[in-house]
Amino acid sequence: MGKLVIESLQKKLKLKKLAKAVYTVLGQKARFKAELVFETEEGIHILNKKERGVDSVTDVLSFPSLEGVRGEIIDPERCVTELEGRYIFIGSIVLCEDKIREQAKELGHSEERERDYLIIHGLLHLFGYDHMTDEDKKEMREKEKAIVSLLGMEE
Repeated sequence: MGKLVIESLQKKLKLKKLAKAVYTVLGQKARFKAELVFETEEGIHILNKKERGVDSVTDVLSFPSLEGVRGEIIDPERCVTELEGRYIFIGSIVLCEDKIREQAKELGHSEERERDYLIIHGLLHLFGYDHMTDEDKKEMREKEKAIVSLLGMEE
């Protein structure tokens, strides 16, 4: 097996591990799929302005496919967004590669750690968590901390 194939498999396993930790903390039992897209600063700026009306670059955008699922255990029998009869599509996460590099440097940790954290953050958004109010922010941050702890990631 070539180096690129091995790296690709390692990344795929890492993503599954991140997702499983999110599902475990949230108590989810169904099988889910999410789209993960990497974008440039210019691309995410355009997307942020178009979709949210915010004229700036951001690190992560999330586009959930399910509504009203925050704090709920999602029942595959009642879900209409199934893929291939095996997975529930929960939405898309867009990450800005440039912001990942910039923020990792600012925060003094690896790009991998920053990317992993933003994926966790994006997945929580797909499950209905947000940080628009102080109460919501506290709840989301508690979930993030539990997931980071479960994965053994440094805080």
